[in-house]
Amino acid sequence: MKALVHEYGELKVKEMPDPVPKKGEVVVSLRFAGLNRRDLYIPNRRDDNEEALIIGSDGAGIIEAIGDGVISFQVGEEVIINPALRWYENSDAPPAGFDILGMPDHGTFAEKIVLSAEQVERKPAYLSWEEAAVLALPALTGYRALFTKGQIKPGDTVFVPGAGSGVATYVIMFAKNIGAKVIVTSRSKHKREQALEIGADKAIDTNSDWVEELKNETIDLVIESIGRATFNRSLEVLKKGGRIVTFGATTEDTITFDLRSFFYGQYQLFGSTMGSREELREMLKHMEKNDSHPVVDRTYSLDEAQAAFEYLEQNKQFGKVVLKISE
Repeated sequence: MKALVHEYGELKVKEMPDPVPKKGEVVVSLRFAGLNRRDLYIPNRRDDNEEALIIGSDGAGIIEAIGDGVISFQVGEEVIINPALRWYENSDAPPAGFDILGMPDHGTFAEKIVLSAEQVERKPAYLSWEEAAVLALPALTGYRALFTKGQIKPGDTVFVPGAGSGVATYVIMFAKNIGAKVIVTSRSKHKREQALEIGADKAIDTNSDWVEELKNETIDLVIESIGRATFNRSLEVLKKGGRIVTFGATTEDTITFDLRSFFYGQYQLFGSTMGSREELREMLKHMEKNDSHPVVDRTYSLDEAQAAFEYLEQNKQFGKVVLKISE
């Protein structure tokens, strides 16, 4: 089978052995796979002497084969991949043994993948293949950050620095679905306009004076993923006693902030990573109930993966970038 691998310090498409299911496993013939920012970092986390690893965390396809003991799925069923490995029940933090698909396990940027039947869910019928392929990792990340950790409720105002990321598009949609107000930022006028089109109530320039721009707003919750460049600015506009949830750091991941001001303001800070299967299933029900569709920015073929990586690295996208694996 054809696969995109990182091998001996190089990212390339090559032939890999077809996978065979063991007991409790399924083989999925992938149609599309979703590109995530995590995929950009994996080559930098591996040594140049390591053998081929198929990267990729998100994908959707059709079950081609099942191993002994699998009774929950049949050959021919359409499924999505749950990349949050071995995290089944909602909990305050991931359990021991949790990993994200795509390192150290082989991932989704291949014509086929073998994995535990516990890691696949039926594809929502109302979604296209491209939409389903970009669903699990960013939507689950946004859902847990917003609901489980952020405890958002109708009437709250949520502030999201960086409107163009895949997770941000889901956060906008999910918050609006329950009747919250959403304010986002972006340096790009085009991305600000796109954020308003999918439901954001207000979109401001990242380079503007946030305190001035938001002086008439009460920010109940901040969903942060940028890091040093925006963290303190986000904290500055958050109401006293408000909540800030951070799930990533696209800029520097170490920050300093005024601890005395923090505890006097009685702010609440939460870390969040991915989510459990329980939350994934809740999220899928939430999306179907509200007819929510993922935002797909651009689709590339597997052979064009390098161009897709470069496009994502330049932060040009609004929403998700997809790799077409097969017809």
